Amino acid sequence: MRDGSEQLLPVQGLIVNWILGSTTGAPLYLPLIKIEMNTDKTYRLLRGQAPLSFMIPGRSTNRKPLLFWDEEKGENRVLRYARNQRTPFEDEQDGNAIVEPIIFEDGMLHVPKTNPVLQQFLDHHPMNGAQFEEANDERDAEAEVEKLNLEVDALIECKALTLDQLETMARLMLGIDPSRYTTAELRRDMLIAVRREPEHFLHLSNDPDLKLQGKIHRFFSDNLLSFRRNKTEIWFNGPTNKKKLVTVPHGQDHLQVATSYLLSEEGLEHLRTLETLV
Repeated sequence: MRDGSEQLLPVQGLIVNWILGSTTGAPLYLPLIKIEMNTDKTYRLLRGQAPLSFMIPGRSTNRKPLLFWDEEKGENRVLRYARNQRTPFEDEQDGNAIVEPIIFEDGMLHVPKTNPVLQQFLDHHPMNGAQFEEANDERDAEAEVEKLNLEVDALIECKALTLDQLETMARLMLGIDPSRYTTAELRRDMLIAVRREPEHFLHLSNDPDLKLQGKIHRFFSDNLLSFRRNKTEIWFNGPTNKKKLVTVPHGQDHLQVATSYLLSEEGLEHLRTLETLV
């Protein structure tokens, strides 16, 4: 056995050797015969879709062409599913093709090994990987393990946050003013958010500008920084000094603009002033 999917049969050579060897006096070996062992396959709709029924096109049309790029022939080949044919390629089918609907039920489609034409058709289908995929228990388990490991790493890192770091992450991830919450409430809400978005949390926690971004959120919440002119300008609101700091270009994030400005040579003085005011 190889890979659990194909089998080599040297037995025929041994039998012929036994039959003919005694008459010719010379051993005779036949080449190994490779037999592909078909298996049942299950396909499922992507993004957790599970409608009662979902039908995908089984033949090519001008509106929805079903084409497969054949590397050996160097051309696009038209696909068509007909169970009474031996191939999913229209150019290899005869004129008696009977096209049947292909329907996913509850988001799943089971195709037995006795229907290899449909398996080949689905494997080559343009919607494979975009609308549906072949279910693979081993691949699914590996993905689930990776997801769980990511969640565990994020939860451990979140648990180790200092209070200042916790408040910063709460501003960034939850968009809240942490001064209105108790420490226990912040830790609870952050742990829940981290379980939901572990990758986002780890990305934020590894951001070198994270601490400054947390401070900028604080500057805005304390009204030391404010927007004007429909959020196109960021202003400094000191006790005795009101000054425009920077214009927010169209389509850019105000937090990133403020961070870039306060890290610039011109903005460092304002950053020191804001930190003393906080």
